[in-house]
Amino acid sequence: QVQLVESGGGLVQPGGSLRLSCAASGSYFEIEAMGWYRQAPGKQRELVARIASGGSTNYADSVKGRFTISRDNANDRVFLQMNSLKPEDTAVYYCNADLYGAGYIRDDYWGQGTQVTVSS
Repeated sequence: QVQLVESGGGLVQPGGSLRLSCAASGSYFEIEAMGWYRQAPGKQRELVARIASGGSTNYADSVKGRFTISRDNANDRVFLQMNSLKPEDTAVYYCNADLYGAGYIRDDYWGQGTQVTVSS
């Protein structure tokens, strides 16, 4: 019913930048919030950044000052600008949408993930 499509991952050197994009499509009503999570090998999935429909944001402490989350005016697309990348940022990044879907039921939806590798 709902699809999240991510793009922008890849290989980058330490100190470099990447910009991730995620677009929501399918059958849904209101999007309450969208965000980015990441999971490194052997570690728990963690919140990277989140933006609510009203524009409020929150970030993981490890990315504050380096990453910026933003959305388009329709609130169906979210971006993550990643600057000053570190090897510790290497992970699979997942797009998340908190939205009202079929039957106007609120639920979480996930993209398939995009690999970000920071290495020399």
